[in-house]
Amino acid sequence: MAEVLVYVDHVDGAVRKPTLELLTLARGIGEPVAVHLGPGAEEAAKVLGEYGATRVLAADAPEFGDYLVVPKVDALQAAYDSVSPAAVLVPSSAEGKEIAARLAVRTGSGIITDAIDLEAGDEGPVATQSVFAAAFTTKSRITRGTPVITVKPNSAAPEAAPAAGAVEQLAVTFGDAATGTKVTSRTARESTGRPELTEAAIVVSGGRGVNGAENFPVIEALADSLGAAVGASRAAVDAGWYPHSHQVGQTGKSVSPQLYIAAGISGAIQHRAGMQTSKTIVAINKDAEAPIFDLVDYGIVGDLFEVVPQLTEEVKTRKG
Repeated sequence: MAEVLVYVDHVDGAVRKPTLELLTLARGIGEPVAVHLGPGAEEAAKVLGEYGATRVLAADAPEFGDYLVVPKVDALQAAYDSVSPAAVLVPSSAEGKEIAARLAVRTGSGIITDAIDLEAGDEGPVATQSVFAAAFTTKSRITRGTPVITVKPNSAAPEAAPAAGAVEQLAVTFGDAATGTKVTSRTARESTGRPELTEAAIVVSGGRGVNGAENFPVIEALADSLGAAVGASRAAVDAGWYPHSHQVGQTGKSVSPQLYIAAGISGAIQHRAGMQTSKTIVAINKDAEAPIFDLVDYGIVGDLFEVVPQLTEEVKTRKG
């Protein structure tokens, strides 16, 4: 069976969930070979092997941390040249999509971004995408070169399938462009204790109906009771009620959780584009004609300031 390269998203060797999803999907189209760049490869290999990586190609160099994405592209290209894979899978983060695009240009290959599923086809892997603001679902395959595909978080449930996960050192030669843009400083993001928005299994979002930054604790309380991430509509973000990093929508972040709760959000197409692939959608809005109700699984017509606190208390009660 042909090998499939899987780019590993990790923090100092701690493998993030989207990578485990990629390994699960990769097993459906070939044998996963993980590419781990930076420190912690030996520890990461234990997890990567548990989820199906037959090999782990590892490289560590200061360039990966000191400069922007080009050194990582150099390394992924080295892995590509070494393996001659049937496909390359990369998480659909902002950095991941840039890495994938640069690799596709270098290898003369087609690229598919933001896939939500993968399956084996007679002429190569077939990717499912949600397109045109989630109004259509398409199936596509690459017709030139090696498929380079980025996959949205929460597109698959990680499934363990123990494999060897043997670590092999990857020789990388950095090009002149690798050191063209240097990272001069980093500021750690303030932790809220909540899951990362794009990776969360549950997201609770507030919109214009929240009516002020001082009222967002109502949304946060429900999110905390569910162990969820907090999102916001563009209207709420533009009004300065919540940070832009939490915006869900076409000009914000795309999410695909198991459960999405929209409180006080009308459901404009811009917002729908960022959350319509959620598995189960619940909307709370006092306007029975709000467009959001056209796509929900469950809708509650009511004042969010009455409904959300009751829902929060009910969740706490059931959790004991």
